[in-house]
Amino acid sequence: MKVQVNNKEVEIADTSTITQLTVQLELPTQGIAIAANNKMIPRTDWDSFTLHENDNLVIIKAACGG
Repeated sequence: MKVQVNNKEVEIADTSTITQLTVQLELPTQGIAIAANNKMIPRTDWDSFTLHENDNLVIIKAACGG
């Protein structure tokens, strides 16, 4: 199944969750926020939030500096 991650197409397994996607993309466990279809998904929901074909995800990484 394909989803959009920061405007790039990514192939994931069917019935994948956000947590599984973060592992697949080797994202850090802290310092990121994820929105699915223009709605922020709380980290507490990542294990239960099932992704669907053509979902549009935005991953935001925290950065230090100013």
